[in-house]
Amino acid sequence: MVERQAADLDKIFHALADPTRREILKRVAQREYTVTELARPFDMSLAAVSKHIKVLERASLVRQTRSGRTHRCEFNPDPLKDASALISYLERFWGDRLASLAQFLREQTEPQPEQSHATGKLDE
Repeated sequence: MVERQAADLDKIFHALADPTRREILKRVAQREYTVTELARPFDMSLAAVSKHIKVLERASLVRQTRSGRTHRCEFNPDPLKDASALISYLERFWGDRLASLAQFLREQTEPQPEQSHATGKLDE
């Protein structure tokens, strides 16, 4: 189960790693598009855009439906919940670590009361 979840997250982050795929995802998050409509603003072939859509499909971020020769793409936000949960966890983890480090550094740089070497008592 854990390996499958890790593989799913790998697919999601791989899909999100490319700016073209992120732009496609932003567009389909607004409404359903045909593949041809999605391809229009990009300076690439319809086949190249289709390959990007396939990557988004493998990550389950986009669903394609076919009606005759028309391929429509719709957004599936569910996989982003797992990615968001991981990012939130890592943000909290590293935030806590950095806060601890900052506290440690503050303690190290604060002036320490001097002790008398002979008595071990604080000098007043």
